[in-house]
Amino acid sequence: MVVLISGTGSNMAALLEASKDPDYGASIVAVGSDREGTPGIELAGGAGVPTFVVPFRAYTDRARWDAAMAERISGYRPDLVVSAGFMRILGPAVVGRHPAVNIHPALLPSFPGAHAVRDALAHGVRITGTTIHFLDEGVDSGPIIDQASVPVQDDDDESSLHERIKEVERKMLVDTVGRLAREGWTIDGRHVRFGRTEHSVADATYTKENR
Repeated sequence: MVVLISGTGSNMAALLEASKDPDYGASIVAVGSDREGTPGIELAGGAGVPTFVVPFRAYTDRARWDAAMAERISGYRPDLVVSAGFMRILGPAVVGRHPAVNIHPALLPSFPGAHAVRDALAHGVRITGTTIHFLDEGVDSGPIIDQASVPVQDDDDESSLHERIKEVERKMLVDTVGRLAREGWTIDGRHVRFGRTEHSVADATYTKENR
């Protein structure tokens, strides 16, 4: 897998640790970012993982940046792209070429976008959580793979709630990516199923056999 990050790379570090176990089923072949000098890129490089950066501001429009990102990713021939704290929307050049998953700090379809934790607090929900989903060309709109809930406490602010969500999402991301790697998957409409299944759609099916 190629893991994409924009900051500290805590989710990437959890995946890197899990992949040390030969039974996990997946390894990180590269870590990419849209920002130079991030702690996560330095962490990956220090662990001996190839890294790359495709700065968004180096391109005149989103489509050219997306195409450049797709080319860099494709050079590593990944079976899966993992957006783990990556703060840019990946477009058709990437998601049309590689199956990609994203971790989002809310229970989708509620509170999509970059301010999910803030939006959940402002709405006054009592339970929020985290979602791992396949990426499509929309904003946090792809088929949901798994979700976990996190209660909102009366004294929560955005920072404290987000930290508790991160604790849950790291474990869920590691567990889910491992299952995808070991078992394969099929997407049937908006339903994701692990392993081979007869319920598949020709234009929206990914399995370990046909990727």
